Amino acid sequence: MQKKSYDWKDIANSYYDKATSLAILILIFAFLVFPKFEIKPYKREVKVTEAIEIPPEIKEKIKPPETVVKPVVQVVVEEDFAGTEEEDIEIVETIEKTSLDPYEEIAPPPPQFGTTPKFVVYEDPPVPIKQVQPKYTDFARRTGIEGQVWLEVEVLKNGKVGAVEVKKSLLSGPGGLDEAAIKAVKQWEYSPAKSGGKPVACWITFPITFELK
Repeated sequence: MQKKSYDWKDIANSYYDKATSLAILILIFAFLVFPKFEIKPYKREVKVTEAIEIPPEIKEKIKPPETVVKPVVQVVVEEDFAGTEEEDIEIVETIEKTSLDPYEEIAPPPPQFGTTPKFVVYEDPPVPIKQVQPKYTDFARRTGIEGQVWLEVEVLKNGKVGAVEVKKSLLSGPGGLDEAAIKAVKQWEYSPAKSGGKPVACWITFPITFELK
């Protein structure tokens, strides 16, 4: 009995066919079982940055404080120069020489108005025996100014009026009602205040009323 001989190539070919069939079956099974993967192209995100214009810094200019100029009342005196010849007037400014001594004693400041203390004890107050009415100034009369000027008056031992201070003003300045009130009260006379039966100087306060009739 003769043994049948096999060529190794035939054996390899038979296994190759089986392996190929098995691989195809596995691939088909894999495609059926596993989900499909979609490959999307990569999109690059581009962030757009908006440029915001910043307005330039505005620096406020601070104005220096304005100098307050007090009004100056000018008095114009008109004179008749008719018949006189015109002459050139030369104005020459002269400055006197002064000597300053650093070791010279400086004089003390002048005392305040009045020599009587503000608070004086007395039993009998001063009584006016002569009163002069103040005159209304032309400006106050034209503008219709009315009201009161409160004065603090120093009455001396002899009954005369010493210092006069304005405590509440109505119209100050030259030609004002304050000046008119002070000028009138300066001419008043009193029976002086008394303390222990003796005359004493003191201060009194009262208003001067201005009314237009």
